[in-house]
Amino acid sequence: MIASMTGYGRGEATHKGITVAVELRSVNSRFLEVTTRLPRTLSLRENEVKEIVRKKISRGKVNLLAVVEREKNGQLPLAINATAAKEYFKLLNQLRKTVRLKETVKLEHLLRFSEVLEQPALEEGDEEEWNVTQTALGAALDDLARMRRNEGEELKKDFRARIAAIEATLSRVEALAKEQVPQERIRLRERVQQLLDNENLDEGRLEMELALLADRLDVTEECVRFDSHNKFFLQALEDKEPSGRKLNFLMQEMNREANTIGSKSSSSEIAHLVVSVKEELEKIREQLQNIE
Repeated sequence: MIASMTGYGRGEATHKGITVAVELRSVNSRFLEVTTRLPRTLSLRENEVKEIVRKKISRGKVNLLAVVEREKNGQLPLAINATAAKEYFKLLNQLRKTVRLKETVKLEHLLRFSEVLEQPALEEGDEEEWNVTQTALGAALDDLARMRRNEGEELKKDFRARIAAIEATLSRVEALAKEQVPQERIRLRERVQQLLDNENLDEGRLEMELALLADRLDVTEECVRFDSHNKFFLQALEDKEPSGRKLNFLMQEMNREANTIGSKSSSSEIAHLVVSVKEELEKIREQLQNIE
């Protein structure tokens, strides 16, 4: 099942007063790139977070945001740093004496220093918090995967319709090419007769040249290979593993066959049909840039 590389997912988990919310945003990219924004208490877990994402996603640029909240049980989320307060008070008094100020050091002066009131230190790598984070991250990844799969299903429908249109056009090309060979043989024979002006004509040599011409005009081989690529393309759409790179390779091979068919034929009608095939291939190519 193909999946888009574009999507959004969110997961949240709560346990023993700890709530973790994780948001994931992904866009298309040739490779997997994971960017994280974690709270300080989870900073040491960054590599583990990225590894969890890598196990679920193979391609795309993924932005991850995690927010952790803890219940305070009625306590303020701040604490006094007594050591910092005393040191700042001492330093301000020294400054006051140095510049000979009569004004005394007040509380409002101390509160201008952020270190005086600080958040209570939380233990880095808290296991309880990490367990809740893993649950929230797993839920966010599942949510992201659902959105990417849903968009992938819509793209699959579009691919199938375009491949069907290409197959119909190729059938018409093959039929026209078979009609073209006898016509070209007659045209060439008449042209040679005119050039020789009724002089002796080497029928054996002429037949050989006509056979070579017919081989050059015959696009059956290219059409057969094109049909084979179409078949494998449709099969790849049902692969359980990410198939974006395989689909891109098949699309390139299909484009190569279309170019060969166009260069072989001298028919304007076939040339126009080949152009329509290449237009469909280009639309497929653009959409494939977003397939994982």
